[in-house]
Amino acid sequence: MIAFVSGAVAALAPTLAVIEVGGVGMAVQCTPNTIAGLRIGEQARLATSLVVREDSLTLYGFADDDERQVFELLQGASGVGPRLAQAMLGVHSPDALRLAVSTADEKALVAVPGIGKKGAQKLLLELKGKLGAPLGASGLVGAQRAVASGPAPWTEQLSAALIGLGYASRDAEEAVSAVTPQAEAAIAAGGSAPVPQLLRAALQSLNRAR
Repeated sequence: MIAFVSGAVAALAPTLAVIEVGGVGMAVQCTPNTIAGLRIGEQARLATSLVVREDSLTLYGFADDDERQVFELLQGASGVGPRLAQAMLGVHSPDALRLAVSTADEKALVAVPGIGKKGAQKLLLELKGKLGAPLGASGLVGAQRAVASGPAPWTEQLSAALIGLGYASRDAEEAVSAVTPQAEAAIAAGGSAPVPQLLRAALQSLNRAR
C-alpha cells in the first residue's frame, strides 16, 4: 500500500494532482477542497489510498490521515465505492460525516451528489458505529462547533481551486460570480453549495470566455 506521496506538485486538474516523486509523476485523485490547497511547483504531502481493480490501479489522495481513514471506512457500506466515498468527503469533512451519522442527519447525506433519500437512510443504518464519534477536545460538542464554523465558504474554496489551476485572481472571481446563482439555488433548496459541480461549471464559463 502507498500510504502517502510527497514531492513537488507537477500539474493540477479539477479532481487530479500530479506529484513528482523521485522523478516519477504520481497521478492522485483528490477532492476539489484538497486541490484548492495545492500549488504547482510547491511541495506537498498527501495521505493516499490505493484502489486495485482488475483493469486499473487508482491512487486517491487526502489532506490528512483522518480523511483517508474515513474514505476507507465509508467503502464498508454496500453500494459505496471509492468515487462515492470521495464525493462524500468532497462535500463534508470527516467530522461532519461522523456527526451526520451519529445524529442520523439524512439531509447531510442527501447533499452529496449521487445519494438520494432512500440511499441516505440505508447508509445511516450501515455506517452507524463504524466511523466513530466526532473528534475534538470535548467530543460531540467540539465536533458540533467545528461543523458550525465549517470549512472555508464555498466561494473561497472555488476561487482557491481555480487559482491553483493557474487562473488569474480576476478570472477566478468572474468565474465564481458566474456560478453563484447555481450555488444559491442549491443552498435555498436546503442543501450546501456543491463545490465539485460548481468547479466544473466555473471551468466551462472560463473556457467559453476564451
